[in-house]
Amino acid sequence: MIWTIPNVLTTLRLLAAPGVAVMFLYFNRPWADWFALVLFIGAAITDYFDGYLARLWKQESRIGAMLDPIADKAMVVIALLVITGYSGMNPWLILPATFIMFREIFVSGLREYLGDRSRLLAVTQLAKWKTSAQMVAIGILFLALGLDHVHQTNYDTLSAAALEAHLDADAEINEVWLAATGAWYAGTIGLVLIWVAALLTMITGWDYFRKALPFLKDEVGR
Repeated sequence: MIWTIPNVLTTLRLLAAPGVAVMFLYFNRPWADWFALVLFIGAAITDYFDGYLARLWKQESRIGAMLDPIADKAMVVIALLVITGYSGMNPWLILPATFIMFREIFVSGLREYLGDRSRLLAVTQLAKWKTSAQMVAIGILFLALGLDHVHQTNYDTLSAAALEAHLDADAEINEVWLAATGAWYAGTIGLVLIWVAALLTMITGWDYFRKALPFLKDEVGR
């Protein structure tokens, strides 16, 4: 492997995928949420720059072309597992996450089966939008996860008087209110975007299956 800057960025993104989950092993929440969010955003940014720099500097390589989609899928799948686990297994989140993970595994299986003919399943523009939608949705959901934990932690420590003041519609804006409001908006936007990403995921998955279908038919008379 030639360690060009694009290949280094791709490798770092691949390593960042399990790093998102590791944050929750070594740090307490909400610090784990914030570190995971920063790591995920940083890795998502490299997804643009590694391809852009490889084309700009004419440093495209086979190892980079192989690692790039693997790094993207690993980031998405691991992040979704973490988010669904810490979101109380919300069915409105589990369903689109299931669609996304099913499609990624299915398309990877198609590419493996097709072998050298897998170039027929080259990444389309819609598939790039799908990946972008997934990254943005997951980043917002990580933000909602952290804010919700801040809200719950502070809410549980409120005294009876403070709790009454918190529930008062005329109460002044405070940390608990801000965290709760931010978590609600981020969670709602994140869920909408993850459903949009799931829809794009299934559309692109069907497109790849349609292209591979002629090579999946058995020959008549064999």
